Amino acid sequence: MADEAMTSGGFSAWLKKNSDQVIPWATLAVLMAALIWVYGNSLDNRGAMKFWDNPKYSHGWLVPIFTMILLWMRHEPWGPVALSARWAGVGLLTLGVGIRLFATYYPNHVPEMDSFVVSVAGIFLMIGGWNAIRINPFVEKPFGWAGPAIVFLIFMFPLPGVLDAKLLVPMQKLATNSSTYCLQTLGIPAYSEGNRIVVGELQLGVVEACNGLRMLTIFVALAFAITLVTDRPIWERVVIVLSAIPIALAANIARITVTAILHLTIGSEWVENVFHDLDGWLMMPLALGLLYVEFQILSHLVIEERRAGPLQIGTAAGR
Repeated sequence: MADEAMTSGGFSAWLKKNSDQVIPWATLAVLMAALIWVYGNSLDNRGAMKFWDNPKYSHGWLVPIFTMILLWMRHEPWGPVALSARWAGVGLLTLGVGIRLFATYYPNHVPEMDSFVVSVAGIFLMIGGWNAIRINPFVEKPFGWAGPAIVFLIFMFPLPGVLDAKLLVPMQKLATNSSTYCLQTLGIPAYSEGNRIVVGELQLGVVEACNGLRMLTIFVALAFAITLVTDRPIWERVVIVLSAIPIALAANIARITVTAILHLTIGSEWVENVFHDLDGWLMMPLALGLLYVEFQILSHLVIEERRAGPLQIGTAAGR
């Protein structure tokens, strides 16, 4: 009984000491639950979850989990919020919900899903003020503690249909031509016809599933996540995220080139039965290896100058 009383007293003391934190967290939980209910058909298997079965967006299942972990890692105590920030949060929330209502009239529902990120930012702004969601690259701490996690939520949702379609054909063409050039550089007579690579009697088709868009969406999300959990200057983070695109393309081109070489050396039957599925899994370690090399180069590219302390000529005891 004494232990129970002590435990109860300890919790009451903690609750009293942190009462200014309990109310904001409880408010956040209530508002987020209401927002998720409002966006129900945009988040469940009628919306975002429907796209997560597509290999291009299979990482969507991990985005909410990583977001929660990131919020926990970066969270700071709630502080006083100016009235202007609260009204700005209300305006941002209204904007997000308004975009959702407006987008329901159009067949492309990606903007409707993306508006969820705007609405979440509005809620955090209402409760935590600008300190929670700020993005200012010109200060020592460029991001508010919740800002990066909120932005990362955008990777839950698919690319707009127009952008997806515009990327598909050019990336197929780029993958085909670049892989053909690599084979020619290695001394293998090859040429391309449309989205096919012809090497002797072998015709290797670069289909939509191999165009690199699947790898691109996943790897850009992964690179962005890495920049959020590492302590890097803002310019390095931007470089890392932007470099994810050429790195993903390079890994995909290497995949197609190696596949063509194995077709010629080992045989098409072994490649189709064994390597075709395995090479997809090998692309990510290759891309991560290239990203690690980039991290090392950036770490040694700019050396921050350490400020020297005040010069001490002597002490009173030594005079």
